[in-house]
Parts: sequence; structure tokens; C-alpha cells
Amino acid sequence: MEMLKVGTQAPDFTLSDQAGESRTLSTYRGKWVLLYFYPKDNTPGCTIEACTIRDQFKDFTKIGAVVLGGSTDSSESHKKFASAYELPFTLLADIHKEVVGQYGVFGEKKFLGKTYMGTKRASFLIDPKGKIAKVYEKVKPGKHAEEVIADLEVLTQ
Repeated sequence: MEMLKVGTQAPDFTLSDQAGESRTLSTYRGKWVLLYFYPKDNTPGCTIEACTIRDQFKDFTKIGAVVLGGSTDSSESHKKFASAYELPFTLLADIHKEVVGQYGVFGEKKFLGKTYMGTKRASFLIDPKGKIAKVYEKVKPGKHAEEVIADLEVLTQ
């Protein structure tokens, strides 16, 4: 499936978080939401991305934005990852690969000459009405939080 585009209504979903609690996207209506997808807990790029979001989390909350990270890892894996790096935001477990499919971020990847299926590092900035305001297809883990905050500052003016 193709990655969702700006202006599209963000597909609603319910997934378990790192505490095993159900989280539904539509409950965040009225707020800006950064929905970021990443390949795997405790891998170098994913850890850098999560930690830079953690380090700038106060800027997201100042703006009134919610951060939701998602991968195909389990709630238990997310719990360990969030605990190890003191992540203050929600991590969602898409173990059946439904949401990564809906958003078009699961597909063929290449690494060290091998081709395989996996989650692409991509993010969606969702506006308070539930529409996709910005798509980040080529995410740089160490710069992503800064880029999203800059976009939010412009969009919330």
C-alpha cells in the first residue's frame, strides 16, 4: 500500500501501549499528534530518534502536541525500551502489522545488500481535525524532533 498523503483523513485505530492499555487515535481529536513509525526497539537509529524526541518532549507538550511512537514490536518490548531510555510518551504495539499497512509504512527494505519486509521510518503530523498535515518520509533520527517542533510552531500560529 502507498504511504498516506497530506490532506488525507488519518485512519483511526486502537493498539496496545507499553503498559498493555488500549489507545485509540480518535481520542486525541482536538490536539496535534505526531504519529511516528520506527523499525525496531533498541536498535541504534530507533534509540537515537526516541531519545531526541524525549529530550525535546517539553517542547511538544508546550505546543499541546501528543507523541505516539509505533512499531511491530510487542507491548512488553516497548515497556523495556521505554523504561531503559525513560521515554515519556506512548509507544504502540502493532504486532499484527495492521496500522503500518494502513499508513503505507510497511514494505520492502534493503540493508547490507539484503532485501526484506519491514517498517519504514516515517512520521505523520496529524492536525486537530484528524487530517494529515505533514508526512515525513525520509526521517533523520537525530534531527526529527527538531524538524517536527519547527513545523508545529508554524502550523499552530
